[in-house]
Amino acid sequence: MKRPISAAIITKNEEANIERCLRSLAWTDEIVVVDSGSTDRTVEICERHNCKVTRARWLGYGPNKRMAVNATSNDWVLAVDADEEVTPELAREIQDILSSDSPKDGYKIRWRSMYLGHWIAHSGWSSFYKLKLFRKSKGNYTEDVMHETVRLDGEFGRLRGPLNHYTYPDRATVVRKMEANTTMAAEVLWTKGRRPSVWTACLHAGWTFFRMYVVKAGFLDGKIGLILARDYAQTVYLKYIKCRAMGRTRA
Repeated sequence: MKRPISAAIITKNEEANIERCLRSLAWTDEIVVVDSGSTDRTVEICERHNCKVTRARWLGYGPNKRMAVNATSNDWVLAVDADEEVTPELAREIQDILSSDSPKDGYKIRWRSMYLGHWIAHSGWSSFYKLKLFRKSKGNYTEDVMHETVRLDGEFGRLRGPLNHYTYPDRATVVRKMEANTTMAAEVLWTKGRRPSVWTACLHAGWTFFRMYVVKAGFLDGKIGLILARDYAQTVYLKYIKCRAMGRTRA
């Protein structure tokens, strides 16, 4: 007996990615999309693919992903982002699991990520797994605004098939997302009572670069590995510096 499955996605202005994502999910029984104010063709594309679209204001990654999961009709949920693509081998593996006698309650899936048009084989990205397939009766996303995870009350396994992640296609996207994400991350630090110094920002940024480029062998990715480590270090630096600046404006 094959268990039905729903796909859950959150979107905002993802017309460049959503078509590829939805095509890779054509084998699922239902696709639920929670859209947070798209002004491009995202919703139109989703409706053309017969998605169940809900419009909601942006509350953060965790809350909006919980909303998408809760809107699904089936117990089994595959949570994907608009810039992700389910590979054929992963789709077959998931369908086999849903037809098996005793599947686990959830499964972690390996990301295969592209950065500025290059597949990343090292830098800590090649062995990165996320819990994305699960029974919603056993788990759901946390309420974290950023760095949300699925909290599962049960056993989980790992799948072999990868999930393609087409992140940051160009420098403009890097700059735009870096600005938005560091502002959000700084707010999270502030609410946790963190009041970092410039030294703290430099220390964390330096360690981020060293970990990705040296410890995680980012140098084996060539020039793109250096760019990736640099961009991540800059992101960390800006997060702490923005949090520090909040201390001056909110004092």
